[in-house]
Amino acid sequence: MRNKLILSLFLLTQIAFSQESETTKDTTVVFKKRVLEATEVDFLASYYKQDGVHSSVSGGMGSENLTDIASNIIVAMPMNDDDVLTIDAGISAYTSASSSNINPYDSANPTPWQSSSGASAQDALVSLVANYSHSSDNRNFIWNADVAVSMEYDYSSIGIGGGITQLFNDKNSEVSVKANVYLDNWQPIYPKELQVNQGPVFDQNGNNSALYNPNFVEWDSTNRNSYSASFSFSQVLTKKTQFSVFFDLVQQEGRLSTPYHRMYFADKPNFYVGNPLGIPNYQNESNTGTYQLADAIEKLPKSRFKLPIGIRWNYYLSERLVVRTYYRYYSDNWDITAHTASVELPIKLTDKFTLTPMYRYYTQKQSKYFAPYETHLSSEEYYTSDYDLSTFDANQYGFGFAYTDIFTSAKIWKFGLKNIDFRFNHYDRSDGLSSNIGSIGFKFVMQ
Repeated sequence: MRNKLILSLFLLTQIAFSQESETTKDTTVVFKKRVLEATEVDFLASYYKQDGVHSSVSGGMGSENLTDIASNIIVAMPMNDDDVLTIDAGISAYTSASSSNINPYDSANPTPWQSSSGASAQDALVSLVANYSHSSDNRNFIWNADVAVSMEYDYSSIGIGGGITQLFNDKNSEVSVKANVYLDNWQPIYPKELQVNQGPVFDQNGNNSALYNPNFVEWDSTNRNSYSASFSFSQVLTKKTQFSVFFDLVQQEGRLSTPYHRMYFADKPNFYVGNPLGIPNYQNESNTGTYQLADAIEKLPKSRFKLPIGIRWNYYLSERLVVRTYYRYYSDNWDITAHTASVELPIKLTDKFTLTPMYRYYTQKQSKYFAPYETHLSSEEYYTSDYDLSTFDANQYGFGFAYTDIFTSAKIWKFGLKNIDFRFNHYDRSDGLSSNIGSIGFKFVMQ
């Protein structure tokens, strides 16, 4: 997919469980509290901005500038005492200097450093998810099922899934198992020069040449399928300590490469279109009249197995401060290994306001299929210059600020405002990519 960090910071609808029982002389009457008392509505919005110098569309060089604005509305509706239907509808719209260069020739001066004005410069993702959950009478067993659809200009996805959760030890222990299947399909867009002659071609010496012959064949299949199973165990250890462990099994099959990621080989001559008066220098943005033609497009295996394993540990220090920690180890059969560690420190300022500083560290060892611009050889079976698959470290700093009113004293029509949650994070990656994301969410409860 496009070289962007897409960061998902959506709020989840909470489910509360309780049970009361009264035993009489010859009968037992069980009183059940509804899993969800009233309809809840979440409005979510985020703004994301990134920049970098390793665009995959341009073979590992050029601008990664991207802006994304996303919004979601999530409606959770009680069907009866035990069942809840949740609908999540969202749209995400972006503009991108990187993807605009899929067809850089709609500009008078094609360049990997500036956005072109064509259709590939922007897109929108529309998604819809429906989830149905059922809780047992004693609230110790929960099952759920969901279906998801999403679509953008060149990619569509259909997903189905479900899971079960069992609570025991007076709800101090919890085991969950979930499974999902996503059936995706590309409508592949290839770099324009691989399909259409864009004009006179010049070799690396600035001479008019007819020798440009890229290693390119259109895909004969366009599907990408993903299958996942997730397992988790959560335990309340003491009044102040809770931990959980989890692992996922993920298998992907089909077209796992991206059709508009260009490749430039070390053993192939360079060819250019545009201004024949100079050879493009990727360190000099003044060469805006020349664009290097691709030798091929990214090629990756049609199978990938992923295994993330992690742990969460939370400690209640006081009425004002909680420590939330997270660690995950990741590996796959493309030889990527990674470690993630994060900490959040929710500080309760008042009964209604909470400030949460947060930090996340990530480190990754690159895939065996990755190499930088003009490093791969054309004889290799697989190749990519996508820096998401490279070796890098990343630091993310941020804070959250939340307002909570369990009595929903502020009201809009028939809905009371229960929560406002704002978050901001800054992200820095050692390969030069940096980004900022701000998100805000409002939760309303029907009264």
